[in-house]
Amino acid sequence: MNKIVFLGLAAAAALTIGCKGQSNAEVVEEKTERIEQVEVTVLKETEIARQLELSTTLQAYETVNIAPSLTGPIEHIYVEVGDQVKAGDMLVRMDQNQYTTTQLTFANLQTEIQRTEALYESGALSQQTYDQVKLSYDQTQKSLAFLETNTFVKAPFAGVIAAKNYEDGELYAGQPILTLIDIARLKALINIPETYFPMIKEGMSLTLTSDIYPGRTFEAKVETIFPIIDAATHTFQVRIVMNNQEKLLRPGMFVRTAMAIGKTTTIVVPYQSVLKLLGSNERYIFIERNGAAERIFVKLGDRYDDRIEVISDELQAGDHLVVTGQARLVDGIKLNVVKVVE
Repeated sequence: MNKIVFLGLAAAAALTIGCKGQSNAEVVEEKTERIEQVEVTVLKETEIARQLELSTTLQAYETVNIAPSLTGPIEHIYVEVGDQVKAGDMLVRMDQNQYTTTQLTFANLQTEIQRTEALYESGALSQQTYDQVKLSYDQTQKSLAFLETNTFVKAPFAGVIAAKNYEDGELYAGQPILTLIDIARLKALINIPETYFPMIKEGMSLTLTSDIYPGRTFEAKVETIFPIIDAATHTFQVRIVMNNQEKLLRPGMFVRTAMAIGKTTTIVVPYQSVLKLLGSNERYIFIERNGAAERIFVKLGDRYDDRIEVISDELQAGDHLVVTGQARLVDGIKLNVVKVVE
């Protein structure tokens, strides 16, 4: 029995010596001789419609705080929050005492100016006296117009009442009485990367989508392009405007915008063929060249359903992209192409 144990130990020792005798180069060579079975597709240049997608928050096209220039008691507020008003509708009536007094003064001055003009034309009145009466008349007329506008406050445009801060009889001072907004039109500001500055033009069309209305798009257009590039973010602002006659969208809503900025020729690949380098945000793909895998780092562009644009100076039409089996590959490993996928 001791003899059997001895022979087993001798065999194990011989095996160990044999393994130690194999060089590192031979081990590496043995590993690289492994051949992976893969499927590939031939890269082609594809014409795509370049689209810029950004998100933003909607705003009322016009917003005005109803805040008369006169302080004092509020006689009557004609509207409530949510009321629709037309341009020129009465919104607020302030205390009328000052307006009434000025109205009476102006009525007297109207009579006086007529009498003064008659005397002046007949030569019975000096130029200085006439000028003084005329000045008083003009100043009172302007004061009356000012008081009328600020005593009987009307809507400057059609819209909806968004806020009401007082009730009848309260003393108005400081805080606006009402807030009127136009929601028949909406606007929004979007920040666009400076790269696209030459491509954006006033009047360009774009579409808006909202999670509230899945599957529905809303039309908008570029109204204003702000001329300054933000040095911190390297973006520029664009104001867009849209008709909202159905009033489905409201100020404060979050929307996504999509703007077509022309067509270009590029390379798109199946999304699953792109791999991510562990521990970083770098992306890469594998190309089959001369029977071996070649790893190429790429930048990602726009996505189109299950395909995505890849950008790299090392890629060209006609290259064989590995689309199946790429997860097992390392740079330089030998490949056997079992299928070419369209």
